[in-house]
Amino acid sequence: MNSILSGKEVATLGGGCFWCLEAVFDELKGVASVESGYMGGKNPNPTYEQVCDGRSGHAEVVQITFDPAVVSFKEILEVFFVIHDPTTLNRQGNDSGTQYRSAIFYHTPEQKAEAEQVIKHLTGAGLWRDAVVTEVTAASAFYIAETYHQEYFARNPGAGYCAAVVAPKVAKFRKHFLAKLKK
Repeated sequence: MNSILSGKEVATLGGGCFWCLEAVFDELKGVASVESGYMGGKNPNPTYEQVCDGRSGHAEVVQITFDPAVVSFKEILEVFFVIHDPTTLNRQGNDSGTQYRSAIFYHTPEQKAEAEQVIKHLTGAGLWRDAVVTEVTAASAFYIAETYHQEYFARNPGAGYCAAVVAPKVAKFRKHFLAKLKK
């Protein structure tokens, strides 16, 4: 799959609920767009309900279109590993199931190599007590999530899940990556 679109590249990541990832990456300098969706399963055009019950095999993901002249794939991965727990298999906080797995769906051999290198570096640094379980696998068909999932946090910041789960992740991102925020 070619990930270069008129000077832009595409990264696809799963790290729990896509609302969290989308809210963070929307604020990262160099990111042109973020779409919530599904990848890595067996059913074409899955619905949110099919993904949530775990039968489709898809992960909730974000597909990030970015300008590599402004932000590198490695920098995107650095943000990714700060804002989610890559050591919990099929779980992020209270969200559990394969749809919430930690995953990097690479679009090029270079992305695969970079992902593996970053994971090796982080593992060697001993940042976590448990092993990193992030899946690194080839990108497959991306299915955009239903319209009401797009920009969910931006439209619903006071909703219970957003206030309790998404907002703290956005705050953590802002604290760690202040210089990389969009103005």
